[in-house]
Amino acid sequence: MTYKERIKAVIFDWAGTVIDYGCFAPMHAFIQTFEEAGVPITSREARIPMGLLKWDHIQAILQMERVQNKWVATFGKEPVKEDIDRLYVRFEAILMESLKMYTDPIPGALETVSQLREAGIAIGSTTGYTSGMMEVIVPEAKRKGYSPDFMIASDQVKAGRPYPYMIFQNLTELGIYPPKSVIKVGDTVSDIHEGRNAGVWTVAVILGSSELGLTQAEAQSMTEEELAERMNQTRLTFEQAGADYIIGSIAQLPAVIEELERSGLERVMR
Repeated sequence: MTYKERIKAVIFDWAGTVIDYGCFAPMHAFIQTFEEAGVPITSREARIPMGLLKWDHIQAILQMERVQNKWVATFGKEPVKEDIDRLYVRFEAILMESLKMYTDPIPGALETVSQLREAGIAIGSTTGYTSGMMEVIVPEAKRKGYSPDFMIASDQVKAGRPYPYMIFQNLTELGIYPPKSVIKVGDTVSDIHEGRNAGVWTVAVILGSSELGLTQAEAQSMTEEELAERMNQTRLTFEQAGADYIIGSIAQLPAVIEELERSGLERVMR
């Protein structure tokens, strides 16, 4: 081909990637939900399944050995679908009360999106949130400067992450082909699996991510050595998930795009 192969679309995750530094809105809701249910969970347990459809996320927490054992010790039986349904109803109520407070853009996000748009790149999005949750988030994020060209929620497709259907819907609605001209950017392991399953490039962002799990203030108050150690641990997690690229900050995304386009988008997909 004589024309330059180029990236045509970037599909961003929402919380922990573009808004809500550290992805704290759902984490607090998961912790409070399980606390009220009499089976307290840790921050780490709340974060491990982050990025999944929220009902699936609760199910994944309940399948963790320590949590399941605590549930059986408390209630005398293993959790069943009705338990997940009940927990989800409470989780959703808690989350909906606080979502508006967690819509601030992550530093560098708005500038990066603007730079991509100036380059003619379409901006798509996927999320582990439901459409009802996004009805709260989208207007707030737009008011603060972020509005993708297309968005879809996890309950608007046959299955959420790690399945690729939300990405496929983005490609269809944005009119983008082939998949190798698309990048999925996210902050969780399920984001990377979603992108890999869709056959697009995957970029994991460390700062602001759920996987790093720090507030902006915590990240800024750490010594360089402490922050570097935490970031390295997060990098290893993303490497093990199979991310094509791992960047410290979302502001580094344009450099990744330049590298991919210089290579003709032909590096062997893993």
